[in-house]
Amino acid sequence: MRKKGTKAMGNNGIELERDGFKSRTGFILACIGSAVGMGNIWRFPYMVSAWGGMTFLIPYVLFVILIGSTGVIEEMALGRATKGGPIKAFGDCMQMRTGKRKAGEAIGFIPVLGSLALAMGYTVVVGWIFKYTYLAFSGKLSAMGNDMSAIGGMFGSTASTFGNNMWLIIAMVVTAVIMALGIAGGIEKANKVMMPLLFIMFVGLGIYIFTLPGSSAGYKYIFTLNPKELLDIKLWIYAFGQAFFSLSIAGNGTVIYGSYLSDKENIVSSARNVAVFDTIAALLAAFVIIPGMAAGGAELSSGGPGLMFIYLVNVFNGMPGGKIVGIVFYVCVLFAGMSSLVNLYEAPVATIQEKLKLNRVASVGIIAVAGCVVSLVIQGIVSGWMDAVSIYICPLGAMLAAIMFFWVEGKKFAVDAVNAGADKPIGKWFVPLGKYVLVPLALVALIAGALLGGIG
Repeated sequence: MRKKGTKAMGNNGIELERDGFKSRTGFILACIGSAVGMGNIWRFPYMVSAWGGMTFLIPYVLFVILIGSTGVIEEMALGRATKGGPIKAFGDCMQMRTGKRKAGEAIGFIPVLGSLALAMGYTVVVGWIFKYTYLAFSGKLSAMGNDMSAIGGMFGSTASTFGNNMWLIIAMVVTAVIMALGIAGGIEKANKVMMPLLFIMFVGLGIYIFTLPGSSAGYKYIFTLNPKELLDIKLWIYAFGQAFFSLSIAGNGTVIYGSYLSDKENIVSSARNVAVFDTIAALLAAFVIIPGMAAGGAELSSGGPGLMFIYLVNVFNGMPGGKIVGIVFYVCVLFAGMSSLVNLYEAPVATIQEKLKLNRVASVGIIAVAGCVVSLVIQGIVSGWMDAVSIYICPLGAMLAAIMFFWVEGKKFAVDAVNAGADKPIGKWFVPLGKYVLVPLALVALIAGALLGGIG
């Protein structure tokens, strides 16, 4: 346990009291919540299916280990060492290295703006999830049966320009309330409820799907290995992209969450837990969706929104007890979406607090209004909006954070930042792996994403 709040130096040299996580468990659950999102649910099962089960999982797990032991640790440690979000963290790094703080702060705006832009797009998606959760509870989804024209038409009208205004506003209001309550009082408490329930409900869904006739074909496919496919460079690129984006290293959310962490906490252990539970969440989604599609006689031929809001609705409606399955599934998806959305908005909120010296409620209000207005406007183009941000801004932010940590500050800073609170010193492999592998791979994610239209 730790006391609420950490000390940080303001621009006037006076120590400011910052909110913080009350417990290590709360911090880990919040970081898991930020990582577990739509990528785990509507992309990971599709990628596992598209690339042949274990053929995809082998490189994916290898990249999770690599990124979890470098990027996740680095961003947590950068935030904690500087006690600030990307702008303050990058500014501190440049000031300590070159004496030019403003240059670092200017660079730090890139991941903050990327986080805000991605949050705005994500707000649209979470609005869809709120609507479908309501439709599942009300029975309106199950009432459509297997009428694909009705199911597709429902999503088509929802995802259109100004097609889901009420539910989008509800999503933004709920997010703002959680954030206004603070790190410990809002974000930590919300994730302590949402994350355990998400895993418990997903396990329950997985057990139920296992009992359905025909589901065995899905499990058989998941455990299929095609050694020849491992020679395909695109497999490794997409597996890397899935791991890279799933673990949410983008120079923003993990940095700001790390800034609320006590120096007594073990960052290496925390990063390991985030990587492990994010992977478990993705695997649970795959073990629900792929066998579920097999039991329903459907082929998993689509990822993205179409999988979650069209094809799975059809499959659930054809299952015994499909209404209950749909309710549990969409509640799980809602928890995953909300926890990620809160994390995405946190860096912009903290920036408003730091720069304008406003209290948390006022800062949340400003960001919430801006987020809501833009989200309402981009409903019809949200797919292109999110693609642009995730392809360019997210890997750029991750690369900049890694450069600041490993190259600008250097070995001593990096090692000391990670070792604070550790049970044993980080291995000698950490800095070389970060400098010469993580940074180039972030560049690869940027270039490959641009060439292939997205890799995660």
